[in-house]
Amino acid sequence: MALEIMIVQNDTISKSGPVTVKLSGSLDTATAPELERRLSPAMASPVQDVVFDLADLRFISSAGLRVFANARKLVQTRGGQASFIRMQPQILEVFAIIQSLPGVAVFASEEEFDQYLAARQHAHD
Repeated sequence: MALEIMIVQNDTISKSGPVTVKLSGSLDTATAPELERRLSPAMASPVQDVVFDLADLRFISSAGLRVFANARKLVQTRGGQASFIRMQPQILEVFAIIQSLPGVAVFASEEEFDQYLAARQHAHD
């Protein structure tokens, strides 16, 4: 499944206002690089806050989570934050899983982790 990306810079003059990123489709190994590429110009500006609107995101893998983590780290260094809104139940479950994992790896590989996330999300179909 493809990923549709819409990025809105809410303050086009100073480019420091919040950025809203609306995602639709599947954020996985194949589509995460495109999100990184498209997000890069906005994140290169002095933006402090980024809002990911996930109302139409149907699937996420560890590659997608990595994009979110990188954006979050960057805006935190600027005193801002990354926020996630309107998550579908399967995406919300992935975030719950991530929050409950201990600080050590519990999966043998990224592929195994992605298989686990996919199975949990497909259970919502």
